[in-house]
Amino acid sequence: MNISIRLEEENDFKNVEYMTREAFWDLYKPGCDEHLIVHKIRKVPAFVKELDFIAYEKDRIVGNIIYSRAKVVNEENKEFEVLCMGPFAVLPSDQKKGIGSLLLKHSIEKARQLGYKAIIIFGNPDYYQRFGFRNAEKYKIQTSWGENLDAFMALELYNGSLIGISGKFYEDEVFKTEKEELEDFERNFPYKEKHVTDTQLW
Repeated sequence: MNISIRLEEENDFKNVEYMTREAFWDLYKPGCDEHLIVHKIRKVPAFVKELDFIAYEKDRIVGNIIYSRAKVVNEENKEFEVLCMGPFAVLPSDQKKGIGSLLLKHSIEKARQLGYKAIIIFGNPDYYQRFGFRNAEKYKIQTSWGENLDAFMALELYNGSLIGISGKFYEDEVFKTEKEELEDFERNFPYKEKHVTDTQLW
């Protein structure tokens, strides 16, 4: 495959949302809301336009990675800006071909060049540790509800960039979706049946 990467443009939006829906459908729960989050995230101040990349082959979009500004708040209520990565999607028919790795490496390097300190994610440790992500507990960073999970990880964008930064991680409110909001948004897409599977998280 001859895959190229570029910044997302407005005329890509619908295709990216469709691709994201295909990638996440029934993955973590029956149906998904990640395509709605992608739709909403572009409209909020936390959105980092310079880190919104698509992977494409000719005129076909096969992947997208998107970032938003988030914060770590310490016990003294001091805030530190970090990046939150996601949703991050590759079209199911094109997964396991290295497209995700290309998008990750490209966007991490760009984030470094833009001067950001760190990226914090919820994701599969077996996958993300390959790119330098480590359990956020190593940096004394917890979830907003005060826990540490294997899936909760951080990446320093340069050596020691998280020194002096600790506390609870808060992503933008845009990641919260309402049932009615999702049902309305779903009307823009072809009907797709939802399924319950043994591997879903909720």
